[in-house]
Amino acid sequence: MTVKIFDSELKVLDILWKEGELTAGQLATTLKERVGWNRNTTYTVIGKLIDKGAVERFGENFSCKALITKKEVQQHETLELINKLFDGSTEDFLSAFLSDNAQLKDEVERLKLLVRNVKERWQI
Repeated sequence: MTVKIFDSELKVLDILWKEGELTAGQLATTLKERVGWNRNTTYTVIGKLIDKGAVERFGENFSCKALITKKEVQQHETLELINKLFDGSTEDFLSAFLSDNAQLKDEVERLKLLVRNVKERWQI
């Protein structure tokens, strides 16, 4: 996935990731309740996601389903952030993140385990 997904588009995708296939009308109703969007706003955002290849709309009732996964979006957005703010250096990103985030002290052991698992999977 190489397209930029904006915050408004993430609201639609998040619902589709959690709920699965929904009609455009169901999405509009849900987004009105959660965010206060009107039907036209929802339909506009769905159209943008369709144009990007992130959502498919099909059938007579205009059912929608996500064509990209949350993990794909997370990976793309994370790489974009690292490239934009840390000149592509994952090490600089992690250093900044860990040094300024006191809450992570409790997570250090889990992070070590994560790194160990990645090293084993990649045979590093």
